[in-house]
Amino acid sequence: MNLGFIESKTYDEIEIGDTAGTEHVLTTDDAMAFASISGFDSMLNFDEIVERAGGVPPTGPNMWCASLVSGLFSMNTPGPGCTLTNISLSFYNRIHVGDRILVNVVVTSKDDATKTVNFDCEAKNGSGTRIFSGTAQLLAPEVKLRWSTLPVPKLIVNEPYRHYRGMIARANLKPAVKTAIAWPCDEVSLGGAIQAFKDKLIVPVLVGSETLIRKVAATLELDLTGIQIVDVPHSKTAAVKAVELARNGEVQMLMKGSLHTDELMGAVVSREGGMRTGRRISHVFALDVPSYHKTLYVTDAAINIQPDLETKISILQNAIDMMNTLEVVNPKVAILSAVEQINPAIPSTLDAAALCKMVDRGQITGAIVDGPLAFDNAISSDAARIKKIKSPVAGDPDLLMVPNLEAGNILFKQLQYLAGALAAGVVVGAKVPVVLTSRADGELARMASCALGVLLAKPAPVVA
Repeated sequence: MNLGFIESKTYDEIEIGDTAGTEHVLTTDDAMAFASISGFDSMLNFDEIVERAGGVPPTGPNMWCASLVSGLFSMNTPGPGCTLTNISLSFYNRIHVGDRILVNVVVTSKDDATKTVNFDCEAKNGSGTRIFSGTAQLLAPEVKLRWSTLPVPKLIVNEPYRHYRGMIARANLKPAVKTAIAWPCDEVSLGGAIQAFKDKLIVPVLVGSETLIRKVAATLELDLTGIQIVDVPHSKTAAVKAVELARNGEVQMLMKGSLHTDELMGAVVSREGGMRTGRRISHVFALDVPSYHKTLYVTDAAINIQPDLETKISILQNAIDMMNTLEVVNPKVAILSAVEQINPAIPSTLDAAALCKMVDRGQITGAIVDGPLAFDNAISSDAARIKKIKSPVAGDPDLLMVPNLEAGNILFKQLQYLAGALAAGVVVGAKVPVVLTSRADGELARMASCALGVLLAKPAPVVA
């Protein structure tokens, strides 16, 4: 093992005007480790806290940022043996996971009597935006010290799916939502519905073959006492009946059972007896990606196959309205394409430019929208900085809008199977939220999908 060394600068060696600097990228692991050690739980959801506080940077990230100054003094100037006696920092802007923070200090004065050294301190992000400035005072060593540096062991932090757990906890604060489950005639769909009932998320109305439902319940040893069953013979009939219950205000949410998605959605979008509104119906995935600092939403990866610009307007506004309902204020939306420049040969770049101009002119409201952006510079502020892209969204999107269903389907499945993401899904733009789950979904993903629908559902009408 090769060992390095660091040497201190003595008081006499330090000159006015001496500078030192360091840089560090705030990662999710950094945030979680700092939260674990310091008790600043706000490190884990500080973006949401900032929005609710009106833009004021919360304590956790600020303290993490300040720790970079201490590390710079300890490892560089003055180095080993110095003592920090006073520090005063003023913070001006928020930081995000993925931001590169550059800290610089400069010696401004010395006091021979006390052997103290005064510094000006400043930090900026990778885009040059000032994060903090201030002053520090240190006692510098009078004799030179030389310390060996040992490799720092890698800290493994593991708290996956905290965003989903938070979503479920928020849903539990609301009254249970009366929900029609269309054709819950297998173990997965019926078991999931009853579990959501036990968790007080929903009041289920089971729409399907009562004989099959009770047979599955007996196999799972589930008690259906007090649970309403609407007996219909076929899955297609169940979809139509479930939609009818929602249209008549008897339930406030729909949930897919063991029928095919197209059967349920066919009933939802039916012009005669469906749940259409003035917009095209679309789908949003809420992804809990362990390596990302907040819930990441993707639209539309499930319903509209090759949307034109008019359809994309509805897709975008549906998703923005949904996120506003979830109290994500001014969500940041990245409109994805293969490239970040407008190219007439790539129609999705033209659509992205048109959507952004519609946002500028108030035709689409409620979000900060930028595009076209390629996936790398949408997600990574470093990638955007290297490519000299100035964007209010790059590195911190809440929502990714994909150009078509194929791209969206590939994207969310890559995040699932390569990045360990869980995906909750809901249909928006209809009269009530429609929860779509997959047979491959685990219990947590199913509960998150249900919680998402609960948070979006409107209260039941009050009967006089």
